Amino acid sequence: MVKSFVKAALLELHSVIGLAFSLVLTVIGITGAIMSFEDEIQASLNCSLMKVEARAAAKLAPDELLARLQAEHGFGRVSGLTIPNNPAAAVLVRFPRSESRARPSSVYVDPYDAHVLGVPRGADFFATVRRLHRWLLIPGDGNGYGRQITGVTVLGLIALMISGLVLRWPHRVTSVKMWLKPNLALSGRGLHWSLHAVIGTWLLPIYLVIALTGLWYSFEWYKAGATWLLSRPETASAAIASKPSRTSRATDANASAAKPEAPLNLDRAWEALLRAQPNGFVTAQLILPSGAGTVIRVRSWHHDGLDGARDEFRIDATTGQIVASERYADKTTGERILARVLDIHRGSILGWPGKLLFMFAAALMPLFLVTGVLLYLSRRRHRHLRRRTPTPSLVTGE
Repeated sequence: MVKSFVKAALLELHSVIGLAFSLVLTVIGITGAIMSFEDEIQASLNCSLMKVEARAAAKLAPDELLARLQAEHGFGRVSGLTIPNNPAAAVLVRFPRSESRARPSSVYVDPYDAHVLGVPRGADFFATVRRLHRWLLIPGDGNGYGRQITGVTVLGLIALMISGLVLRWPHRVTSVKMWLKPNLALSGRGLHWSLHAVIGTWLLPIYLVIALTGLWYSFEWYKAGATWLLSRPETASAAIASKPSRTSRATDANASAAKPEAPLNLDRAWEALLRAQPNGFVTAQLILPSGAGTVIRVRSWHHDGLDGARDEFRIDATTGQIVASERYADKTTGERILARVLDIHRGSILGWPGKLLFMFAAALMPLFLVTGVLLYLSRRRHRHLRRRTPTPSLVTGE
């Protein structure tokens, strides 16, 4: 009796959480699936813009490249540069958000003469999909309510997985067939439950990985806890102390906007990077300060693909001094996990097979919305009929 009551209560909880969060989870799943192969799609769309003719002449230094861009094309402030080491690859120049929070389109530039090659195709589309995935297009982006809503929704997904696993726990626990084989011979409510429960079991490990890594982007307390758990004590303390909250970063940026900006010498920062990476790199990314600061962030990758396996430096762009450095090779296993949270989140840490698997898992999220709603409506209908006439019992697990 007690067991039946607990299971009935757990089923109601599972249903309520599912109905409350299923639509948002569907949006997150579909947008996540769309972004799974974003890098490959954009590389295909922009292959003609990303390539230049390799020449014997030296590439322009960063300061001269930006000076020519601003003189010849009237570009304003620049927020970042992505500079491949390949002599036949273009430089990607990014611009900061405007006062209305809109971000101007990035441009590909010839590194030899600062000729503008064009705007990346598909960039605006994927930027919108990313904002929908992370913040549901709610105003304020990462500083708005969308970030908290998606975070709470992911917590709801974890609750759904735990309660769903308990609800479908079979009498024959060691039977692989009971756990993993859907009964496609059924129809109606039975088929809906079989698809909902069995496919949910297949995908539960993937959804758990996606959820645990997705919370990293929603809650500062979760990020701080993960950093404390997986990092060395001195590394965790330095990371927490050096990374203020989003709100404080926005406040600091607004306060520094009124201060006179110190002139940046990107050439010195670039030379400091070259000295720090004597063995070379595949791609380097310079992220300029948003306010009046002089320290720029520099990321460098030693392999193709902009993943988390990168070195990162803080370089004073007036003196060329390296203020701080984080080399991937020096990180512990836990710190490497933290560095590659995004790669784990989308499955790319396992290569393209992992990305494909995670993409299919995300794309199947609407299945649980549809089958879950059908099962809920079926239960309501049977409860209504049960008050009048005896009816067959529901499917096991319901």
